[in-house]
Amino acid sequence: MSPSTSPYTPFTSPSTPSTPSTSARVGPRGLFVRPAGGDGVVLHTVVEGSGPVVVLSAGLAMAWFDWDPVAELLAAQGRTVVTFDRPGHGLSGPALAPATAAGEAHRIAGLLDALGPHLPGAGAGAGAGAGAGPSGAGAPRTGIGPVTVVGHSIAGFHVEAFARLYPERTAAVVLVDASVEEAPRTALPAAWRHGAARALGRAVTAVGLPAALGPAARRSVVRASRVGGGDPAARDLVRRCYRTGRVWRGALLENAGYLDAAAEVLALGVTHPLTVPATVLAGHDGTDGRGALRWLDRQAGLAERLGARLDVAEPAGHLVMMDRPHQVTRAILDATDPDRRTGRDTGRETGRDTGRDTGRAPSGDS
Repeated sequence: MSPSTSPYTPFTSPSTPSTPSTSARVGPRGLFVRPAGGDGVVLHTVVEGSGPVVVLSAGLAMAWFDWDPVAELLAAQGRTVVTFDRPGHGLSGPALAPATAAGEAHRIAGLLDALGPHLPGAGAGAGAGAGAGPSGAGAPRTGIGPVTVVGHSIAGFHVEAFARLYPERTAAVVLVDASVEEAPRTALPAAWRHGAARALGRAVTAVGLPAALGPAARRSVVRASRVGGGDPAARDLVRRCYRTGRVWRGALLENAGYLDAAAEVLALGVTHPLTVPATVLAGHDGTDGRGALRWLDRQAGLAERLGARLDVAEPAGHLVMMDRPHQVTRAILDATDPDRRTGRDTGRETGRDTGRDTGRAPSGDS
C-alpha cells in the first residue's frame, strides 16, 4: 500500500524503543489511524505482539499508556495487542461529538479494518465471519480473526456494544471494573448537557487550567483510584497529554453523554443478544465497607445481566489494570480458553454479602 493511500501513519512515540526489540515478542509500534466510514478523527494507536488480537480501551480521561503493564504481559503470551485513544483522549484528535455506545463500537470496527493484515499474526483463529459488519452483515473486509475486546470503566459500554453489534468479529468481551447503570435517567435534555460541556471545556482552556493543573489533577485521580499506589506513567507522557485543552474538552464531552451511552447499551440488550463469552472483572479494595460491597453487588448484577463470568480482583481500586495487571491478563486469556478456566476453577462461591451467587474466581496477582 502506497503512503498516499495508507489509512495510517507511523510515528515515533516517546514510549516506543527506537531499536528493534531483542525479545521474542514484537515491540510496540505507534500509529496514527483514520478509520474509514467514521467521523474522520485520527486515532492514536499502539500495536504490540503477535497472535490473536486483543483490543484494549481505557476509561474516561485515561490514555493508552495506562494499559502498558497488561499489554506487555499479553504480548508475552502470544497476543497482538491493540491499544488506542478515543477522540479527545491521549494523543488522538479532538472529540467532535459526545461518544455513543454504537458509535464507539463502529469506531473499533473501523480501526480494525484500517489496520487489517498489517497486524502481525492477526489472522490466527480467523472465522468465516471475520470482518463482517454489524450482526454479520456485509462481506469480510480484513484478514483479522475474531478479537477479544476489553473495556475499562465507561469503555465497558463501548466494548459490550461491539460484542452485540459485531458478534462474528468478537471472540470474547471482558469488562474491567466497568461502569454500571441499572436505570439511567437524565434530568436535562442531551443538547443542553452537551452544550454545557463544550462551553465549560472552552472556558477552562481559555483560562489555562489544563496547562496549570492538568498533570497534577491526573496524578491525584490515579492515586485516589488505586490501592496504595501512585501514578506509574512517565511524566513526559502525562505532560504531553494532560496539559492540553483537547483532553479536558474530550473528557467533559464524553462524560456529558455517559448516561445516554448507558441507556443505549441497555436498549441494545433487547435487540441484540450477547452470544459471545463474557467476563466481568470487578475491583475490590478488600474492605467490608458499604460502598465497596455495594459496588461488588452491582458488578454481580452486570455479570448476571450479561450471562457473564464474574471475577474479583482484590485488593484493587478502580484502576485494576494498574493494581492487578497479572490478574487482568489472566482474565483476558481465560475468556477465550475454556480449558484455562476449568483448570483454575475451584467451584462457585458466594460473593461477600451481595446476595448473589457470583461464581468468583480466586483472587491473586501471581
